[in-house]
Amino acid sequence: MAIRIANRLSQVEEYYFSKKLAEVESLKQAGADIINLGIGSPDMPPHPDVKTELVHACDQTGSNHYQSYRGLESFRRAIANWYKSIYEVQLNPATQILPLMGSKEGIMHVSMAFCNPGDTVLVPNPCYPAYLSASKLLNINLKFYHLKEENNWLPDMDEIESLCDESCRMIWTNYPHMPTGANGNMDVFRQLVELAKKKNILIVNDNPYSLILNDKPESLLQVEGVSEYVLEMNSLSKSHNMAGFRVGMLCGSEKNINHVLKVKSNFDSGMYKPIQIAASKALALDSDWYQELNNSYQKRRALVWKLADKLNCQYKKDSVGLFVWARIPDQFDSGESFSDHLLYQKSVFATPGIVFGQEGKKYIRFSLCATEESIQQAINRC
Repeated sequence: MAIRIANRLSQVEEYYFSKKLAEVESLKQAGADIINLGIGSPDMPPHPDVKTELVHACDQTGSNHYQSYRGLESFRRAIANWYKSIYEVQLNPATQILPLMGSKEGIMHVSMAFCNPGDTVLVPNPCYPAYLSASKLLNINLKFYHLKEENNWLPDMDEIESLCDESCRMIWTNYPHMPTGANGNMDVFRQLVELAKKKNILIVNDNPYSLILNDKPESLLQVEGVSEYVLEMNSLSKSHNMAGFRVGMLCGSEKNINHVLKVKSNFDSGMYKPIQIAASKALALDSDWYQELNNSYQKRRALVWKLADKLNCQYKKDSVGLFVWARIPDQFDSGESFSDHLLYQKSVFATPGIVFGQEGKKYIRFSLCATEESIQQAINRC
């Protein structure tokens, strides 16, 4: 007789990339030379000073000890200084910032802090799949607001308001948007905040891509600063090539931060001190770092556009972030079939848009986390 498992496992599946990358690896082991343009895992290293700082911090007495659940004071000050420098948002490092061990942790903890089983959250379609899985694991109802290409992948406020019934507790937003690369704007943020106040619900913006190929980084907190109706998550994964470090942050009112801290403090014993020290160094880098990083991504994106052109895919050149989101050729019925065609016929892996929701069925996503040489090789193969 099999050991029984929790009912919640029937609500979720193994994360797509967990399964697909295992499949890609098996093809490699069988001799296939796969070019991976699927996952957004930065391949370039962090700044050398960040790595040096990490090594030095490991030698500090007490670096291996448990750390504060709120993170180092110096790290929270670094986050506050960064938000002031990048977004012109003033945050109190003592009360309005909570370091996270990556965005996935933040998504789960925010969901646990503000939603009961049976409550409703609104999520975009297409969207980052972690918004869905966190809600499903917590037995929170999901409603989708639809993002469409003809509206530049921006939300329809009338649709969102119509979905905000008495059970609705929270709305997830993600601008710059993943996977489409659509950039948010302050008009959209202002309308979302006005709706949140009207309906007495929480808006949470997930904002890890605002410094990638984007001339004007924006934050939801720019609308009117910190309030009870808004939270924002951010991350060093993409902007500082530190995905494996698992460093993120949650910014908002003292009251809301304390709600999330009550959850978080029951799940971990603080972030490793040397990582916090290295992250503080990363946040203090000058604008040359971002410019150099974006120069590399700009060259890669130009090559991915060439690849998309060769594959007869359609895309927008005004998108930002770490991906190129493209409509597939008409002869393919779904992004999944097109992705399999590229993988098995061309040894090139790109992510089918259906992974992010039904609105992505006819799309595919190419990552910029590959060398120019690899992308050129993919062009040659296709």
